[in-house]
Amino acid sequence: MMPFLYEVTIMILYIIRHGEPDYSTGALTEKGWLQAEAVGKRMAKLGIDKIYASPLLRAQQTAEPACRLLGIEKTTEEWSHEIGDERLTSFPDGEMKSISFVQNTYFRQNGNMDLSFTNAYECDGIKQSEMKKAVDYIEKNGNEFLERLGYKEENGIYRIIRPNNDRVALFCHAAFARAWVAVLLHIPLHIMWAGFDYDYTGVTVIEFANNDNGITAPKCHHYADHSHLYAEGIESAVNDLSQM
Repeated sequence: MMPFLYEVTIMILYIIRHGEPDYSTGALTEKGWLQAEAVGKRMAKLGIDKIYASPLLRAQQTAEPACRLLGIEKTTEEWSHEIGDERLTSFPDGEMKSISFVQNTYFRQNGNMDLSFTNAYECDGIKQSEMKKAVDYIEKNGNEFLERLGYKEENGIYRIIRPNNDRVALFCHAAFARAWVAVLLHIPLHIMWAGFDYDYTGVTVIEFANNDNGITAPKCHHYADHSHLYAEGIESAVNDLSQM
């Protein structure tokens, strides 16, 4: 059998959630620092070329071990901060809460499951929030970020204006990451919230292949992977939940 040869160079984007924080201070907990060290070791083994981070302290701190191990200075991306009040909804009980705390069945029932990408904001729970405003902001600034890396969005595909084979890491937040991944992969927002979660230091791996015809599109290889935690003997939130 002939060996498979991948002749097209690729840029790889790693979208990484921060470690466990103390939300009252914004800083990482002791466990959060252990998680940050674990994902930092993973990034070092991968040979990351560029490191970016949200301006919020928990993301900045999570990026520090990777920066130290790789000898790379991080660049702060203001647009990658966590989604704020836009994600608050009064559905279904009148209490204001993050859409992440709405029981996920509501995003699927009563025909919601079949809403398209464009119509996702009509979904119960989503329509009572201002998530469209937040996602539009992330999409706009995310496209500008990718264009700086050499990939210009054009109606669903990306024009390769400066091909590279860089490995790029962005340390950010759960709701932000879910929203951006939904945009990149064209997943309806309510389906993302119904079926996908993001553990502390979860790593999503997105490929941009430098195709010969000059266009590319993002392809997901891993979503919110936390194998680095297992490698270091650190329990993930999934394991913690299983003990409840």
